[in-house]
Order: sequence, then structure tokens, then C-alpha cells
Amino acid sequence: MSERAESESSETIKLTVAQATIRFLANQWTERDGAQQRLFAGTLGIFGHGNVAGLGQALLQAETDEPGSMPYILSRNEQGAVHTAVAFARAKNRTQTYAVTTSIGPGATNMITGAALATINRIPVLLLPADGFAARHASPLLQELERPDAGDISVNDAFRPVSRYFDRVSRPEQLPAALLGAMRVLTDVAETGAVTVCFPQDVQAEAYDWPRALFTKRVWHLGRPQPEPGLLNRAASMISAARRPVIIAGGGVHYSQAEETLRSFVEQTGIPVGLSQAGKGALLDDHAQCLGAVGSTGTTAANAIARDADLVIGIGTRYSDFTTASRSAFQDPGVRFININVAGLDSIKEAGLPLLADARDTLTALAGLVGDYHVTQEYAATIGRLKTEWDRIVDDAYHPATPTAGLLSQNEVIGMVNEHSDPRDVLVCAAGSMPGDLHKMWRTRDKGGYHVEYGYSCMGYEIAGGLGVRLADPTRDVFVMVGDGSYLMLASELVTAIQEGVKIIAVLVQNHGFASIGSLSESLGSQRFGTRYRRRTGSGRLDGDFLPVDLAANAASLGAEVIRTNTAAEFVTAIEVAKTADHSIVIHAETDPFIDAPDSQSWWDVPVSQVSTLDSTQQAYQAYQDHKKAQRIYLDPHEAKDVN
Repeated sequence: MSERAESESSETIKLTVAQATIRFLANQWTERDGAQQRLFAGTLGIFGHGNVAGLGQALLQAETDEPGSMPYILSRNEQGAVHTAVAFARAKNRTQTYAVTTSIGPGATNMITGAALATINRIPVLLLPADGFAARHASPLLQELERPDAGDISVNDAFRPVSRYFDRVSRPEQLPAALLGAMRVLTDVAETGAVTVCFPQDVQAEAYDWPRALFTKRVWHLGRPQPEPGLLNRAASMISAARRPVIIAGGGVHYSQAEETLRSFVEQTGIPVGLSQAGKGALLDDHAQCLGAVGSTGTTAANAIARDADLVIGIGTRYSDFTTASRSAFQDPGVRFININVAGLDSIKEAGLPLLADARDTLTALAGLVGDYHVTQEYAATIGRLKTEWDRIVDDAYHPATPTAGLLSQNEVIGMVNEHSDPRDVLVCAAGSMPGDLHKMWRTRDKGGYHVEYGYSCMGYEIAGGLGVRLADPTRDVFVMVGDGSYLMLASELVTAIQEGVKIIAVLVQNHGFASIGSLSESLGSQRFGTRYRRRTGSGRLDGDFLPVDLAANAASLGAEVIRTNTAAEFVTAIEVAKTADHSIVIHAETDPFIDAPDSQSWWDVPVSQVSTLDSTQQAYQAYQDHKKAQRIYLDPHEAKDVN
């Protein structure tokens, strides 16, 4: 028997810690409803001091010895790499993700923002930052944090509060437990998020005899927790007694793949649906019961129904301040809540009846229990009237009766992308004024067609996220809507998209400043201070001419094809060109930041200075006080009586 054959027949195999890690990850799978897929589509990252000779060598070896087992994508920014992985995982309904590896020090800490984003949005991503020497024989290292009060802390400890699971592999023997712990959290439908496993660079390169069983295929089941029967019956009774119920659909509807079940349930009952940012597409916008966005960036239709609702059925929502309009959206004195959610934290919010269970299966069970319940004809007529009124408002915003001379409005840009893209195309956005405008005005035509990151609303997510969405499904065009503020913060993953031959269509909207915060600043009496891209003048203020920034030229310098547009006709033509292209294209347009989207007739709680010498701030504070009167804490008195 040859030495190689004898080695392969043994119960152990000698590999470095890094090589063992990559081989283990390549053999992890998930299963849901009988369908299996690899948990890791590959690894994103940047090599440097700390990981180039460890995980870098292991990825090279995997690519050489087992092509396709763990593909590697060279990113341009570590935060961008995490965003790409998160967007991919969200587009895959959390059944797949990427691992991300970085060097020690700044390469690692660049991922912290991405980790926070993943954990807040409850999206699985595995982070593998390099760490210092476990043996400490060369300390202090280049880029090592030294503390006079502790010798065992590194910059990677900053990941602890923003990770759902954290571990550090300081000895080879610790690796199996660390990796299994990581997989447990990555595949937990309720408690997933960023998982961080740190690897000291000397340990990465250390060899060890591993049991071969560590590298056999392991399938992790993505479960569907079932509702407790007693609570399910109580929920059905509450629905049957409701006169003005409303459903708030969140991202959990998508992750449960409950879109069709939700549609069937609302058609059976006539209950209208308001959508959170993550829930957009849970019910398509042309459906009779879909009132669109709800909350601070919602539609007047959804907010009017929410205001008078006597029962709120939250499905897969975490009731963020935008969704509840900072707890001012629901004004009926006796409003009650039913919360269908796999996360215990969310199931008890607003003192609601907690159905700690899978959305799809719970809706199926409720449909059978509520029987022939249906909202009244009067309520149905109100729903239809409000929906029609809002549709007209959006039409007017998309196609203003008196178009502005000169610059396009952001409303028109959104309308043109919405009307000239295909129904299966995906819209990606994250920060600035566009997420709010898109939330209320974008007409979603496919359940996966709307991808706006608004849990962290992270500037810079857009282009990196668009790359991840396209990697998840290369058959769908991806339109990335990005403002100049976000673009300037993180445009580098355009280079990665071009490198990988992955097509995205970036709509780059330039309005010479932070439009969203500028508008908020003005509403709070702060006069758009520090939000416009202007030259500093002799007065000492940023109130001079626009800065001579040419973002279109910048995008072209990164290798993207750029189409400059100035008119609506040019913009529509650019969309048509981009749709037929087989490569990434950036469509550039300047817009007027002072033309607002239609009003939501809602509120968002941002405190205003209680005292000021500025008239604008004094007036804003009075308006703030008026809005605060509608804010409330929801404590269901009916549930209290049931308990007693």
C-alpha cells in the first residue's frame, strides 16, 4: 500500500488549523422542507498580516485540490465583504451565506460595522478575523493592541457585543467545538446573526491530527417551530372578534417563505396588510389587501388603517421605531396585538399575545381556526378607497403634472426605474433619503424584488449588497439605488463586481449632500447645517459653491461603464441600455434635493433641543411636543384581565 493510500485510510488526517477549518466549512449543509444546499457558497475577504499564510494558504490549497469546494472572492473593503455576504444570505432566505476572512488589526475591525448590521437584521454571516500570536513569542506585533491592564485582549474582542456568537481558537483542540458552536448559531432561525471566530496567526499554521469524521457532510435542519395550541386558539378568538384588524408583515414572512400563505389568509379574511421595510414584497403591491408601507415612511393608506386598528397582527416583525412611528401609529384606546415570531424577544413586544412559532405554519393553522371570518363590507370599502387614493398620489409623484425645469426629482427617478425594470428585477438600497421614499412609493411586483437594508440603515451597503444579491441569483437584474453620500463612503465593491463578471446596475443619484439628514435637520430647526457638499467660505461656514466632485468620472475610473443622464428621456434610454448589457453599468443623474416624496402623515421621534436662540429650533421643539402627545406604551388591558 502506498504512503498516500495508507494516509487516506487512517482515521485521522494531518492538516493545519486553517486547512481543517476550510475543509469543515465546505462540508456544512442546510436543509429546509426537504431541500438541501451548501451552507457556505464560498469565502470573501482580503489577505494580509495574520491570515495570508494561514487561511489564505488553506483557500489556495482547497482551490487547487478540490476546485469548487470553497470558492474565494477577493473583495476591496472588509466592511463591503460582510455586506456582500449579508445581502447574499438575505436573498437566499438565510439558507446560505459566505464566510469572510481578514488580516489582523484594521482589516479585522473594518468588519465590525458589517457584523453589527448582520446581527441587527438577524442575517447569518461567518467572520474569520486573524488575531495575534497565541504563543506571544513575538509580541508586540505590528497592528497589535497593547493594554496595560490586560494581556489577553485584542481588537477582535470588539466583535463580542455585535456578534451572536464569539470564540477564539487558541489551540487546535478547541477547533471542533468552536466550529460546531458557530454552525449552531448560523442555522438558528431565531437567534442568528454575525458569528465571529478569531484565529491567532500562529495557530492557523499549526498542524494537528484531525479525526476524519470532522470533515464528513453535516446537514443542519432549519426548523419550523410550531405554535402552542392554547395560544393559537386565543389568537383565533381575538381575530374573530376584531372589527378593524390589520396585519404588519415583516421580514420573517420572507424567511419562512410564507408569502403565498399570507396571500391566501388575507383573501380568506379580508384583513389589510401594512409592510415594514424588510416585509416589502410579502404581499405584492397590486393586491387588494396590500396597503403598502406602514409607519414613519409609510403610505397614508396603511397609516390611516393602523391608526384606527383594534387588533394588530404582527408577523415576523420586530416593531422598530419606523414601523410603529415611534409608538404613535396605533391610536385605538383598546388596541390589542398578536405577535407571530420565531424570536422570543419580538414575540412579547407591545404586550402582545406571543405566538412563538413559524409564520407559514401558524398562518395555515389560523386560517382553519377562524373559519368564515371576514371583515365587514364597510371596512373593506374603506381599505379600497384608501388604497386607490394612495395609488393616485404615487402616480402624481412619478409623473408630476408640471415637471420641474432642470434637474429631475428623486420621485421621478424612482418611478422610471420602477416602471422600466422587469417585475423580477431586484431593487437594492440602504441609507439616505431613498429608503424612505422607496418604502412608500416602490411598487413591488415580485416577492424577492425589494431589498432595502433598514435595520442598521448602513451607508455603503448598497453596491456591496447589490453584488451579494446578484451572486445569489444571476438570473435577475439588480438595480442598486445609491446617493452620493453612500457612494462616497463605499464604492469599491464595483471593482469586485467587475472582477467577478457580476452585473449590477447602479443608479447613482447626486444631489450634492446628505439629502435625508438635510431634510431631517431642517424639520428639527437645524437649517440643514453640515449636510451639504459646499466649499468653505470666508465666513467659516460650508455655504459656498458646490464642490467640483464628478462621481460619474470616479465610477468610470473603477472600470464601470457609466451613462450620464440629464433628462427623463435620457434616463429611460439608459435603463434600456443597462437591461441589455452583460456587464455592470452605472447610471448617473443629478436630482433636486428640495422636492420631497409624498407625506406619510406619520412621525419619527428625534428629540429637538429644548432651549435655543434660533427661532427655527424653537418652532421645531413646539412641533415635537405636539407629536409626543400621541406617543404611548402599549399594555393590553384585555390580556391583563385574562391573566387575573
